[in-house]
Amino acid sequence: MIKKTTHINDPLKLLEILPTVQAPIPEYLYLATSNARCPKAEIFIKEGDYVKCGQQIGIRHAAFFDQPIHSSCSGVFEGYEKHYHRSGKQIDFLKIHNDFKDVWDESVHTRTDEEIAKMTKAEMTEIIKQTASVGLGGSSFPSYIKMQTDRPIKTILINGIECEPYINADKRTMMEDAPKLLEGILFLMQAFNCHDARICVKAIHTEIFVYYNYLLSQDKYKGITMSPMKNYYPQGWEIAMIKQATGIDVPSGHLPSEFGIMNFNSSSVVGIQQAIRENKPVTDRRVTVTGNGINKPANFEVRIGTPVRYLIEQCGGYKNPNMPKVFILGGPMMGASESDEDCICTKTVTSIIVLDHVEHKEEACIRCGSCVLSCPVGLQPVTIMNAMKHTPVDKAKIKMLNPLKCIECGLCTYSCTSKIHVTDYIRRAKTIARLK
Repeated sequence: MIKKTTHINDPLKLLEILPTVQAPIPEYLYLATSNARCPKAEIFIKEGDYVKCGQQIGIRHAAFFDQPIHSSCSGVFEGYEKHYHRSGKQIDFLKIHNDFKDVWDESVHTRTDEEIAKMTKAEMTEIIKQTASVGLGGSSFPSYIKMQTDRPIKTILINGIECEPYINADKRTMMEDAPKLLEGILFLMQAFNCHDARICVKAIHTEIFVYYNYLLSQDKYKGITMSPMKNYYPQGWEIAMIKQATGIDVPSGHLPSEFGIMNFNSSSVVGIQQAIRENKPVTDRRVTVTGNGINKPANFEVRIGTPVRYLIEQCGGYKNPNMPKVFILGGPMMGASESDEDCICTKTVTSIIVLDHVEHKEEACIRCGSCVLSCPVGLQPVTIMNAMKHTPVDKAKIKMLNPLKCIECGLCTYSCTSKIHVTDYIRRAKTIARLK
């Protein structure tokens, strides 16, 4: 019997209880000159220049915002090299020869409680902008743009759900950086003059609830509560999270802020805390390195710019070196598949999944409807796929089927009984739908 798919098996679930290990910092770190949101960049340094950790060395430009580039170590800039980015594209990276001294830039300094207490929302927003705080759950959307809303915010939601299998970065952050996370929430509550903040976590993670309920018993955390979420995929999608946490249904095309809601990823909040407290950009992040293709999966704290190849070596290398591999940066459902291991850990790489490649024979669609039943936004993926197969493609029909509602959760492909890559057809349909 065909039914709605809501659960994704996690073959390495036990990895989520392993503590984070500090990955050794490699000799060379690589910083992206562009990303999926910012196609162009200005670089402020030249080959041979000495740079400090946390120093702004360039700026990326997008259509309506800029994103500063900060060095994640101290050392010498040795030029450019091409590597694969999380977006799947091969781009230019700045190559920094690490001197292993971690000499911090003068801009990084600790602020007192008194200084922070006097800060306005505009001042906090500017700090977050200059330190390039972005969505660390994978979106890379600049946090300062969210902060600029002039709408009154009644509720702040912290997304610690992490619903994709394999990924453990947010769970380990919540267990290991709780004081920073809670202080970051207090800063956001101050900025928005908001008295209701809810930390959204799957109810099955009882250890997180026990730990946080103990911490939240302190008076200074008044207004922060835990909000248990259901255990299904894609519960971490902001619309699903908001619906369960508040009962509010945010329609497609509308922002949560229109309903008095602001949401942030848990790792992003730790980054915001560092920005406000220390004026420090994100130079490290937690990354889960896992999959059946490597010997020893692990949760690492990784310096931004670390090569994926280097982290695989830290995991004892490949389990079956002669077998072809699949490399995924991010989760298996929504992450980016890379052509080989020559990729770099950027701020938004939550996990590196290395799998032994297995060929699946694609069969003809049997119109079982599993993709339709499983789609969380109510699309008809099989109809969109068939429209894309028609030559020439009927643009009007594609737009009528509204593929832009797709959140690319991957459930249509995952649930397909014929092993068809349905999500790929939807992605292409979204490109067609954007055409004038």
